[in-house]
Amino acid sequence: MLRICLAIAIVAGLAAGGFAFFRVQEVMKQTMQERDTEKAAKVAEIAAHNKTKKELAETKKTLKSTQEELASTQKELKTQIAKVGELEKNNQNLTTHLDRTKAERDTAQQTLEQWRILQISPSQVRELQANYKSALATIKTFTAENKILNGKIVELNNELLQYRDPNAIVHLPPMTGHILAVDPKYDFVVVDLGSDKGLLKRGELLVNRGGRLVAKVKVADVKDHRAIANVMPGWTQAQVMEGDEVLSYQ
Repeated sequence: MLRICLAIAIVAGLAAGGFAFFRVQEVMKQTMQERDTEKAAKVAEIAAHNKTKKELAETKKTLKSTQEELASTQKELKTQIAKVGELEKNNQNLTTHLDRTKAERDTAQQTLEQWRILQISPSQVRELQANYKSALATIKTFTAENKILNGKIVELNNELLQYRDPNAIVHLPPMTGHILAVDPKYDFVVVDLGSDKGLLKRGELLVNRGGRLVAKVKVADVKDHRAIANVMPGWTQAQVMEGDEVLSYQ
């Protein structure tokens, strides 16, 4: 009986141990499956992360390229805008030039029509223009010669007047100049007035300094742009100096 109980106990122990082993196997199998599932999930997560990282790098590269293209496009746009502005300016200038040319053309056509009505040919117009220029040159020459002759006549009349009346006053046209040099030893000065201004021998000039009368001088010799004058006795108020103003008073 004891053996039977022992055998039953052994069998029961083996049965309990087998059951426990079976349960452990099940738990281990389930744990391994969970581990594999978690590992697969991590692998998938790493792959997704790497993919996202790669896509981010490609996106950044694309963004940089897009930014460079945008900057290039903006630069090109500014260049084109500048070219458009230059073209508009040139177009405005051309329009202005065209309008002016049209006006000149209309004026020329009107002038030609006037000449046509007068029955004068272009060659005759050119001849008239040449004759007109020649006439102007001749008039200019005569005017210059006449001025010289008038000056000579005035000088001769002045000399003739002095022969007739040595004390006669020589009338001078209005003029103003300055003293260039002074010779205190011989009491004469050099002035920057000459026959080109109408100065005459024996004409008298007042010497002025700062609005005050300094002296009176009488012209002794006249050149084109210079003259020598003697300081007149009895009229000296101060020493005549270079730079003093001289002026006619008749």
